[in-house]
Amino acid sequence: MAASEKVRAITQVAATAIAEKLGTDIVALDMTEQMVLSEVFLIATGASEPQVEAIADEVFKKLAEIGEKPIRKEGKGQWVLLDYSDLVVHIQTAELRNYYMLDRLWNDCPRIPLDISEER
Repeated sequence: MAASEKVRAITQVAATAIAEKLGTDIVALDMTEQMVLSEVFLIATGASEPQVEAIADEVFKKLAEIGEKPIRKEGKGQWVLLDYSDLVVHIQTAELRNYYMLDRLWNDCPRIPLDISEER
């Protein structure tokens, strides 16, 4: 069972918001075969703590515009997690992303293609 179309659409909005705030290494993982609670993990990198916060704020704003509100927000600075139940957004500094390697931890999960441009 793959992630639902609704969650894929929400993921696309969040990924676009991340790209607009110059987030990099944006990866969406389909977690439906691995987890009961979330369908998608969206992982991105911010260049600094202020940028991580700005990216999280933009994701929050853009998803609120389409009626989505997180059930919780955790972290600050180097790692912010926004939990939308079926979508969990992880925004990390490069240092923490390299340390925790969520991409590699869940490397057996299929990647969801995103329609974004990370060209600067």
